Amino acid sequence: MAKNQPAPPSGLPGEESKPAGKLKLIIVIVVALLLAIGSSVAGTWFVLHKSSGADEKPAEAAAEAGAPVKQPAIYEVLAPAFVVNFSEGGRQRYMQVSIALMARDQAKLDALKVHMPVLRNRLVMLFSGQDFNNLVTPVGKEMLRQQATASVQELAQKEVGNTVVEQVLFTNLVMQ
Repeated sequence: MAKNQPAPPSGLPGEESKPAGKLKLIIVIVVALLLAIGSSVAGTWFVLHKSSGADEKPAEAAAEAGAPVKQPAIYEVLAPAFVVNFSEGGRQRYMQVSIALMARDQAKLDALKVHMPVLRNRLVMLFSGQDFNNLVTPVGKEMLRQQATASVQELAQKEVGNTVVEQVLFTNLVMQ
């Protein structure tokens, strides 16, 4: 019967303190982890809050000083699309270009619309004077777009007194 009964505690201090020591170690680790996470969150919040406040102050100062704020883009599609023909090596070639004008001021764009026949004429003349071999490359198309932008801005400067159009965009370009 002595085999079934549990042994009485020996009274040694090391045997009972082992589970309590592990528990204390776990508690210390959990507390340290919570402190590390808390300080990380607090530091991140402080840095983000400080930098966002610094970004807002120059914008507010610029608005108060009356500095011009960049307005959203306005797009004016020129319809119908431009269809021009030109001759290349004795062969008749055609090009169709759909164009959109990008501006920032609606009132100035409306003032330019009065001169739309002159603008379309300039663009037709520019497109029909192109070389087909240059236009088949992306660089040639970009050069044509830049020439069209310069031509429209020149007309706008002459007629309206401001360049008005920021860019001429090709929304479709087909060559045959």
